Amino acid sequence: MAERYKSKRVKFTRNKQRDFLFTAKNKLGLDWRELAKLLKISERNLSDWKREKITVPLNIVKIICKKANLSFPKNIELLSPYWYAKKGARKGGLAVLKKYKFIGGDPNARKRKWREWWEKEGKFKQHPIISKRLPIKKPSFSAKLAEFVGIILGDGGISMRQVSISLNRETDQDYISFVNKMITDLFSVFPGLYSDPKSKADTIVISRTELVDYLTQKMGLKIGNKVKQKIDIPIWIKRNKKYEIACLRGLIDTDGSVYKHTYVVNKKIYRYQKLSFCSLSPPLLHTVFRILKNIGLKPRICKNKEIKVENKQNVLKYFKIVGSNNKKHLEKIQK
Repeated sequence: MAERYKSKRVKFTRNKQRDFLFTAKNKLGLDWRELAKLLKISERNLSDWKREKITVPLNIVKIICKKANLSFPKNIELLSPYWYAKKGARKGGLAVLKKYKFIGGDPNARKRKWREWWEKEGKFKQHPIISKRLPIKKPSFSAKLAEFVGIILGDGGISMRQVSISLNRETDQDYISFVNKMITDLFSVFPGLYSDPKSKADTIVISRTELVDYLTQKMGLKIGNKVKQKIDIPIWIKRNKKYEIACLRGLIDTDGSVYKHTYVVNKKIYRYQKLSFCSLSPPLLHTVFRILKNIGLKPRICKNKEIKVENKQNVLKYFKIVGSNNKKHLEKIQK
């Protein structure tokens, strides 16, 4: 029986389905109950067909024609087995929408159920794709790695999943390329670059949880606000003078500035370069001050947030000993 309802349906023109069934009944000499029994269907189905409430399956039409010795009906249309589904679904959907103002159940109830599942079970499950960590190269301690740490301490930031470095797209364009190459050389990853349309900032982004863990657990850096956590140069760098100088270079190349001081004496104009580094983290500020003194410079701390190297010979000495990989600093010194 189930197979019958998988067949195509026969759509008669108006009143022709009723006429077809009456003709078959009369020719067979049966009443409606007997005809239903012959066709192995319910009387309710046969009644619906008589009233043309629903269409008749193609295989039933063929059986009737064979039993009553009738020609197959003309001017009919064959419909697919579930022709009514789209039409019925649309009507049902409109009815539900009219009654409840939404389709598919109460969205607030779904949200509540999802939240219950998430708190109880979902957040503890590992996603087969999202939870899979992408590998990185993990370099040993080196001057290059120390310089990268300085860059992060300067204009960088670390979140739970990302490492980012924000630089000026106009003045730091060459330096952005330098930092990108350094990251690839150190960790064998290719960072992304996000340009903020509302400012001049270009942000280098590395989305690797493995890198975050490496920098925080192995390198001694911290996730989150650098000032609140009173960041400082990691111990492994402080123990090596070469590493200290490399880290200082990364710090000054990002958070430092070289500017020209102009003053007039006896109507004569004098200009000379100054070097400045700002930080609101006292431990970092005092470590930078110590390193500068140790290499023979005469820095001074201003207002507990800025270090200045003001003597022209001291500024030149800094660039001779520490150097710079940021073109904008080198160009200012050469002017």
